[in-house]
Amino acid sequence: MDAKDSQKIITCILPMGKAMPLVRTLATEHGLSAVDVNYARGVGRITPLRHRGIGEASERAILTVAVPASEADHYFELIYEIAEINRPHGGLMYMHGTNMATGFTLPDLPEEH
Repeated sequence: MDAKDSQKIITCILPMGKAMPLVRTLATEHGLSAVDVNYARGVGRITPLRHRGIGEASERAILTVAVPASEADHYFELIYEIAEINRPHGGLMYMHGTNMATGFTLPDLPEEH
């Protein structure tokens, strides 16, 4: 991704365990290096009232990836399929533009075992 290219941000809120395999796929198979994962807790909209209480929050992974704007729809669909967003409790995702972003590339390093 070149620094002069416009970019879009794709954000996914995923069940635990889904983010890191997705990061590996995006990095190794698609060359995306602007990927970040954070974690959050909360109660879903459809969580039954009897389960809404202290200690009942579920943990989620929040994946954020910057992609070239010209390929954003392609990556959105790709991530949607790989992350299985279409399944019940599969998570949600959204995309938005950026005001400014700086592209970078990582050096080729040998894999650690």
